[in-house]
Amino acid sequence: MYKKDRRKSDIAVTLGLCRTSVGEWVNAYEKQGVAALNESGRGRPVGTGRSLTPAQEARIRRDIVDYTSDQLKMDFALRSAQAVRSLVQHYFSIDMPVRTVRSYLTRHGFTPQRPLKRAYEQKPEWVRQWMTEASPAIAERAKGEGAEIQWGGETAVFSVEHYPRGYTPKGKTPVLVLSKSIRERINLIDQQPSESQVHAV
Repeated sequence: MYKKDRRKSDIAVTLGLCRTSVGEWVNAYEKQGVAALNESGRGRPVGTGRSLTPAQEARIRRDIVDYTSDQLKMDFALRSAQAVRSLVQHYFSIDMPVRTVRSYLTRHGFTPQRPLKRAYEQKPEWVRQWMTEASPAIAERAKGEGAEIQWGGETAVFSVEHYPRGYTPKGKTPVLVLSKSIRERINLIDQQPSESQVHAV
């Protein structure tokens, strides 16, 4: 990992080791080569005391990245520490403390993030077309006619719960895809008044 330009602190987190130990081993390797690493040292072997085997860790890590909660028949968002704890218990009948689950997630490069929300019915290609074609054309027409463009603000109250932070691989913010058919929403449009309307008032 060091030869692949990974930082010592990242190596320590990934392998569940002390940053100081990793630094000492790297320094010893640079001075004396691989032979310096063959000497028996103090401390427990890496992995001693862990609740999960490497194969079990790999399965949990893969499933929380590749599958959503409904695909794994879970009742809540999979990326919370409590949800991962339940998944471990469901798979291997191992009851791990939540703090241990958090340490495990951190060791494997997961960080707590707030997910992005994206409507299932959203058409990104339509949005791009409007931004690159329709919007410039409207602005040009308004300029030619001496007109002003007014923008409105929107606020809403809807029946979808607040989404807390959840664990996901570092640098990969999760996206929740939502459907209008399973939520109720009330919108309020606040139109920006024109300058003439302000003077009239």
